Amino acid sequence: MVDLSKSQEYRSFVSSVPKKKVVADEGGKQEWTFYDAGPRSIRNPVIFLPPASGTADIFFKQILALSAAGYRAIAVEYPPYWTLEEWYSGFQNFLDYLQLDTIHIFGASLGGFLAQKFAEHTIRKRRVASLILCNAFMDTSVFDQRDAARTFWMMPSLFLKKMVMGNFDKGIVDGEIASSIDFMVDKLDSLSQKELASRLTLNCIDSYVEPQLINNQNIPITIIDVFDLCAISESVKQDMYKCYPDAKRAHLKSGGNFPYLSRSDEVALYVKIHLKQFVDSSSDLSGDTTPDTDATQPEVGADDSSVMDGETLEGEGEETHVENL
Repeated sequence: MVDLSKSQEYRSFVSSVPKKKVVADEGGKQEWTFYDAGPRSIRNPVIFLPPASGTADIFFKQILALSAAGYRAIAVEYPPYWTLEEWYSGFQNFLDYLQLDTIHIFGASLGGFLAQKFAEHTIRKRRVASLILCNAFMDTSVFDQRDAARTFWMMPSLFLKKMVMGNFDKGIVDGEIASSIDFMVDKLDSLSQKELASRLTLNCIDSYVEPQLINNQNIPITIIDVFDLCAISESVKQDMYKCYPDAKRAHLKSGGNFPYLSRSDEVALYVKIHLKQFVDSSSDLSGDTTPDTDATQPEVGADDSSVMDGETLEGEGEETHVENL
């Protein structure tokens, strides 16, 4: 088992990608933390939204892989917001501050839910070019905490952290998954009571995605999930498939709750495949949100072109494949 926080890859990330903070709201109080890597000329980057337990740097493997391939990738960590409407406003202000146009969003768990709700919210002035949903959900009722959600703000930090850790794997797992869990526990410990309580409130407050508002925008979607044990149940996954019948599925035989850490190479490959439809001949993500199926991909390695819809990829002992629903 590797301590990811002491790994050479993480040290390289910390030393090469600066941690930035910006106050984007009019009141001057809500501070966003983010890592921005890749060509600044690209105004349609991939934005990574973490789960309730994560910080922006949990996506360090994806940031390094994508920026090295010529993409612009931004991992964000948002300040405490207690309602979805507040979060929408804060996220739009953040995007405006960075002068970004339409964006591609990779959302993990709560991040995936927020990504869908943001796409739904911006239907009249579209800001979302595509979605990559990793172990995500679309209805907060699956957590059965709606009644308690309004009281999270006053619960002790230790209680909230134990509640989150109850969803982490407790059985025997391989070294990569174990390392990802330990890394996420460290990140969870770094969150303040206010930060964690607000995220859990967004995670559990009574709300659901209206998929027709997303499907009507013809937003390309890739759903990344795992076949082994994770916090998202099989019924929740099936609901996602049914609500997004045109989405591409990217399956991992294993990976646990945090495949972007435990199966980072495969996840990065899926992200590149997803983005391929938006890449123009100049190797930039196009400002046009209409998928270009004839677009060429920047040269990112021989293996990247070997995976097509419905084919199987053997990657580091894991059977993975992408398919159309």
